[in-house]
Amino acid sequence: MSRPRLLRRIGISALALLLVVAVVAAVLAIGLVRRSFPQTSGEITVSGLTSSVSVLRDDRGVPQIYADNADDLFRAQGYVAAQDRFFEMDLRRHITAGRLSELVGPDGLETDRVIRTMGWRRVAEQELPRLDPSTQRYLRAYADGVNAYLDERDSQSKIALEYVILGQQVPDYRIEPWTPVDSLAWLKAMAWDLRSDYADELTRARLADRMSAGHIADLFPPYDAKAHRPILSSADWSPTASERTAVKKATATSTAGPDRQSPGAKEKAKDGGSAQQESAQPAALTGDAGPAVNREASVRTAYAQATSAVRAVPATLGQGDGIGSNSWVVDGEHSTTGMPLLANDPHLGVSMPGIWYQTGLHCRTLSKQCPFDVSGFSFAGLPGIVIGHNDTVAWGFTNLAPDVTDFYLEKVRGDSYLRNGRYVPLRQRTETIKVAGQKDEHLIVRGTVHGPVMSDVVTSVNQAGSAAPVRGKRDRQRYEVSLAWTALQPNRTADAIFELNAARNWPDFRAAARDFAVPAQNLVYADTSGHIGYQAPGRVPIRRSATPGSPPGYWPAPGWDPAYDWKGQVPFEQLPHVLDPKEGFLVTANQEVTASSSPFLTTEWDAGYRSQRIRNLLQQSPKVRPERMGQIQMDTRNDFAPVLVKQLLAVDLGGDRFTEDGQRLLEGWDYTTPASGPQSSAAAYYNVVWARLLNLTFDDELPRDLWADGGDRDRAAMVKLLTQPRNAWWDNKLTPGVVEGRSEVLRQAMVEARLELTRSIGRDPSTWSWGRLHQLELKHQVLGGDGVPGIVRALFNRGSWQMPGGSSIVDANGWDASEGFDVSWAPSMRMVVDLGDLDASRWVNQSGNSGHPYADHYDDQVDAWISGDTYPWPSTPEAVRAASDEELTLRP
Repeated sequence: MSRPRLLRRIGISALALLLVVAVVAAVLAIGLVRRSFPQTSGEITVSGLTSSVSVLRDDRGVPQIYADNADDLFRAQGYVAAQDRFFEMDLRRHITAGRLSELVGPDGLETDRVIRTMGWRRVAEQELPRLDPSTQRYLRAYADGVNAYLDERDSQSKIALEYVILGQQVPDYRIEPWTPVDSLAWLKAMAWDLRSDYADELTRARLADRMSAGHIADLFPPYDAKAHRPILSSADWSPTASERTAVKKATATSTAGPDRQSPGAKEKAKDGGSAQQESAQPAALTGDAGPAVNREASVRTAYAQATSAVRAVPATLGQGDGIGSNSWVVDGEHSTTGMPLLANDPHLGVSMPGIWYQTGLHCRTLSKQCPFDVSGFSFAGLPGIVIGHNDTVAWGFTNLAPDVTDFYLEKVRGDSYLRNGRYVPLRQRTETIKVAGQKDEHLIVRGTVHGPVMSDVVTSVNQAGSAAPVRGKRDRQRYEVSLAWTALQPNRTADAIFELNAARNWPDFRAAARDFAVPAQNLVYADTSGHIGYQAPGRVPIRRSATPGSPPGYWPAPGWDPAYDWKGQVPFEQLPHVLDPKEGFLVTANQEVTASSSPFLTTEWDAGYRSQRIRNLLQQSPKVRPERMGQIQMDTRNDFAPVLVKQLLAVDLGGDRFTEDGQRLLEGWDYTTPASGPQSSAAAYYNVVWARLLNLTFDDELPRDLWADGGDRDRAAMVKLLTQPRNAWWDNKLTPGVVEGRSEVLRQAMVEARLELTRSIGRDPSTWSWGRLHQLELKHQVLGGDGVPGIVRALFNRGSWQMPGGSSIVDANGWDASEGFDVSWAPSMRMVVDLGDLDASRWVNQSGNSGHPYADHYDDQVDAWISGDTYPWPSTPEAVRAASDEELTLRP
């Protein structure tokens, strides 16, 4: 995607914002820009504190907070986060509560409908009383600190510049006090953006009436564990026989097999359909390679509605094929320091300000009552540190991405739906959505035993219900699609954050991981005693496949048959883990966790190009230097490119010298993708060829919203297709009467790429560079979109920058081939932790720590982040004090 979907969903209309253009000049003239800048030195009285708190900031504005007790520590964290980033916090809570329309008007309605239907905030409200009492206390202290900051400001213009601009359109908006539930609801947004398989499951369902199952399967190739090693080898971890048996029993085939009937088959007299229609999926879903059977229009429309609904949710962390991460850890025997080294760079959406907020939290005296001496990356609005290290333990995250969502096709009749042979009442409630400048909207939310009915909440798509042929017969059923998702069940992930922050060793770390329910992450571990480890946490459902021969969750399931309901979750003890692997290092980059099929986690792994490249680079040195860890993070080699380039160089262009100019660039290319320099011309040509190849191969048969994006799945699919020169995907369906093959499509891609680069950059290939195409603009999530007047966007957006790297590359400045070459996801931060000397650790943020435009720390880390530079990361009291530029004392 070329920009976060949030910009599309809530971008304020140009007409409304024309009213503020005149205001902008006044804003700059009278100094309103600076009114919201926080006080960062001297003394401030903060209500609720029991003792003084010191806030030390370095020359990048990173706060290191010191307190005598935990309650004061988190109260101060809330106060300081509000100082730096309250508008971001306010926006996030409006999104997660389904109240965006109150802040931005009718542009937020579609988002609000979908999130109210899922009920994110309702789930968070259920979670709060179930959390550990200490977690509840920390959340309350954090909220009190936020509110103490809000209370001392007598004008919203002193909180954030955004309120000045938005106030021209929504003059009645008033900031509400912060609550613990506001913090918890943010965990739902995290889980939503980092879930797995939901899009692929719906994609397969939508394509089933267009093409055969074999044709669809070409788009979803299995993981190649021989070419790209899983995280854990069989020597590291394998399930015991008893574990395999337990999972097998839970997923055992029920009586609803391909030759047997489900309980719903008995309802054929009520439904007007045959028993076979009730119990079986359409032929296109059974795995045969024959032509797809025409599927019922209501099914097709229901799937399209569900797809639109899930895409209506704004991308708070980012969306797309590239949303993943790199993390790896090396033990002391393989590092030059003699102690472990740990690296992490999560790949998320790009925005201004960046997603992460750097913070340090320190109890002046460590004790059971105040066990925190931790620093790292947090989210504004959420207490604690999400990724980082304390004084003994470091940890990193990459997205595990197990399949934690399933869609169910529901037979609805009036206010009831078919369930186990009889119709039962739908779960219903009415939600009232307040819309700035308009009357309230009332939304009826419907749900089944599986979850909310997602096909209800896209008003632009008419409800299905017309008759359509199914296996040659008329079936007047009406279908809806519901969503089962683990994050809609109350959990204790908030407890896990504080447990991680206070962990002293591997047992403590695993105990914290046990509570980390959603979003499930690959957790890598290192400690000052020299140990390294890995743990897969998370709530992973156990279920059986709705389609014989397909993995669980691969296709939407018939909701009327309880045989396909979830059967509990994988026990924590059965999730993959290892301490001190024999190989001496661990690499997690969203690839397959283990070659074992038990427990079943997902089939939708990243294809493994990044993970294998990191492994290869680590193995080049017998001992890894701390500096080398950072160098690997900036590696731009495209490891898929050699496969494609071999085929491109073999194409006979028939003396077309104009196109041959581009082809010759590939002969000396080293497969790196720098923004500029000698190799950049070839990188530019290759990437444009790749984009055109995807379009010519896939997009003629796919709906516009499913066009190939060029990520790891498309690379894996192309590896197979390149070995099959007459595969049906090569034939362009837009050229009837002509059947293209591999060579012709490759030739066309090179011809079109040469023309495109000539038009966009110039005729001379020596002037081409990847960075001139591949650019980054950091956009504000509300006031940075295309519908906003340029004078307003200029206040908040920053860029553009020419960028190296790309999708499925270690330096993952990703782009969506269906949209263009602009960066749409990237490393959201980088860190390297040195367990031999924590003060020698390094870090950098994507933008800066402040959310205030024109503040010193709004974008002061961008240049370092782009170039691969990092900053010292002090953590001991002496190092923090030595690096400090300012000190603020918060007094009771």
